[in-house]
Amino acid sequence: MISESMKFSDVLARTVLDSLSAHIAIVDQKGIILETNQAWRNYARKNHLAGDTDSIGTNYLDVCGNASGEEAEDAFSVAEGLRLVISGEAREFLYDYPCHSPDARRWFYMRAIRMFYDGPVRVVISHEDITDLKLAEEALKESEALLREQKQSLEETNIALKVLLKQREADKLELEQKVLGNMKELVFPYVSKLKKAGLKASERTFVDIIETHLKDIISPFLQRMSAANIFLTPQEIQVASLVKDGKTSKEIADILNIADTTVHFHRRNLRIKFGLDNRKANLRTYLMSLS
Repeated sequence: MISESMKFSDVLARTVLDSLSAHIAIVDQKGIILETNQAWRNYARKNHLAGDTDSIGTNYLDVCGNASGEEAEDAFSVAEGLRLVISGEAREFLYDYPCHSPDARRWFYMRAIRMFYDGPVRVVISHEDITDLKLAEEALKESEALLREQKQSLEETNIALKVLLKQREADKLELEQKVLGNMKELVFPYVSKLKKAGLKASERTFVDIIETHLKDIISPFLQRMSAANIFLTPQEIQVASLVKDGKTSKEIADILNIADTTVHFHRRNLRIKFGLDNRKANLRTYLMSLS
């Protein structure tokens, strides 16, 4: 029965070992490979490694110590870690490393763990292919770098757009002020003179139509008080400011030391200039909306 049990255990251990995807090697206290699994042998066969595909009898530490080229530094680190596990100074050693070939880029995750039992030193070394994970990490890093570049580009574009919009707003205001100033200084004075001239009724009608359309043209520019001030007389600006503050016509007359009729005259002109033809439209409410 004992013999059968031992036989079954050996078969079970071999079956489990060969079923693992990781490349497994078991080494002794000197680093000599005592056993490998099917994945190890398949890898050795596929990559034409020197010696027998099972690598049994090969000294793992010597292989690492004799490494040269780009892989030497990783091999030396693995040998150092493996010695710590063999000596019992470390329970296990973990390491991931590149193992590229002319045809493909590959990475492996190496783990060495010491078996604790009443017997000679045995260390199980496994190499798991983590190429897909590494490639995914690289792709993620590239995506993050691209996103950072795009974010920076968007931020720079946003700043440039803000500067352009600010300049556009300044240019727009300058144009509005120029148009209003020209209307006030160069156009409406002559319209007023024409209206006072001895015109026929039909001619007076034409002048009124021209004046109305001119006011329609500039009315969009009078949406801000700062622009409207260009088109108002100094006293109209004073009256408009006091109306906006909620002062009555009598209070305004007292403050400015002018007649009530003069205040009413200015209020009527303000309504005309702001296009408030509807009697229900409140002048103060409109002026407050321009602030």
